[in-house]
Amino acid sequence: MTNHHPECLFCRIVSGEIPAKIIYRNEHVVAFRDITPVAPQHVLIIPVRHIASLNDLEVEDEATAGNIMLAAGTVAGILGIRESGYRFVFNTGPDALQSVFHIHGHLVGGKEMGWPPFAGSSTLHG
Repeated sequence: MTNHHPECLFCRIVSGEIPAKIIYRNEHVVAFRDITPVAPQHVLIIPVRHIASLNDLEVEDEATAGNIMLAAGTVAGILGIRESGYRFVFNTGPDALQSVFHIHGHLVGGKEMGWPPFAGSSTLHG
């Protein structure tokens, strides 16, 4: 089941209307390089089917969510970072800076990372 949204940037990448550097694709997900990488390896993994955010997942989307997660290890292997490690992050909503409203996980790696991921602070305040 595909529900393509013609105004959605990522739906347009899935359909091939907008080019992207595709790293991996199957019938459930598409993985492509982020155009503004934050690490030596930065790939977005998205479902083929349009779902706006994690908040929009329904019980019937369990397989879609699982396919996204399973693709992370496959893509990390393709990128050569499966053993050294990677981070797989989903931004949901305005405080998390979600900018495209089609679920997407950022798979980043290729260098040692720090924690926590909050700019300018080592703790999160209220």
